[in-house]
Amino acid sequence: MSILVYIEHAEGKVKKTSLEAVSFAHALSGKTGEGEVVAVALGTVSADELAAVGKAGAAKVLHSSDERLNAGVIQAHATAVAQAFAAVGAKTLVLAKSSLGDAVAARLAIKLNAGLVSNVVELPSTSAGYVVKRSIYTGKAFAETTVTTENKILAVKKNAVDLKTDGTEAVVENLSVTISDSDFASKITSTERATGEVLLPEADIVVSGGRGMKGPENWGMLEDLAKTLGAATGCSKPVSDIGWRPHHEHVGQTGVKVAPSLYVAVGISGAIQHLAGVNSSKCIVVINKDPEAPFFKAADYGIVGDAFEIVPKLTDALKAEL
Repeated sequence: MSILVYIEHAEGKVKKTSLEAVSFAHALSGKTGEGEVVAVALGTVSADELAAVGKAGAAKVLHSSDERLNAGVIQAHATAVAQAFAAVGAKTLVLAKSSLGDAVAARLAIKLNAGLVSNVVELPSTSAGYVVKRSIYTGKAFAETTVTTENKILAVKKNAVDLKTDGTEAVVENLSVTISDSDFASKITSTERATGEVLLPEADIVVSGGRGMKGPENWGMLEDLAKTLGAATGCSKPVSDIGWRPHHEHVGQTGVKVAPSLYVAVGISGAIQHLAGVNSSKCIVVINKDPEAPFFKAADYGIVGDAFEIVPKLTDALKAEL
């Protein structure tokens, strides 16, 4: 018996959120004794990249290199993962919560007759049944969910667990799956991807700006700070609405929800819709000249002052240290 982990990859690299899911599965195996952690990867990705998944805690990676799976067709991925689940005799499937992961997990819950818990934030408690803690209400509260089915699917929230990096390389094996043409009945005709050195949904550090930046011509100093930190750039909804920044950078309840280790908000007042998209961040730093800005109530660290003076000095100080 094994724990199976469905991993995602983009541009030839396994996503950090999937590596976190592998680390979660490794810790879960140690707690429940469910055996080794086996990951399943679909589509084109190198054997070396897959072997490195072992550092996060996987003993083995099953790989179906069928190029038709590159597009991320949901039903086809669900069919392939279901076959891998049966092949390794798993009772638990772990994956990262994501747009693709959510859709695949929902279909697998039906295929595997499995209980599904999303937004998982810590290892299940097994002292009285199988109880899973998950984040609800955009991170404002937690719920404990009891799973009674034999098969279980756990979708792990980003940054909810520490990433294991001291494992050994995993064994990579070919996975032969049977996928019918009907599984590819849905076609992805085009994909528009966000651009930038660091993509917002995957970023461990995010630097965001609001209307306090006064105009798009002033974004260069935020981009300089972000580049220094190795961060992605984001913005508030009003900024994207008036066209200062692209809509894919809009962070908030109706935009991209992020959970980085560090979120830096510059010139953002902190409307409740924006806070709902960032309140899972491990550390929030707010820079605003208004001492009454609501965002300060949610901040771990706050700086009251003019962003046009503070940000360049902060960037210079970081460059001197990094």
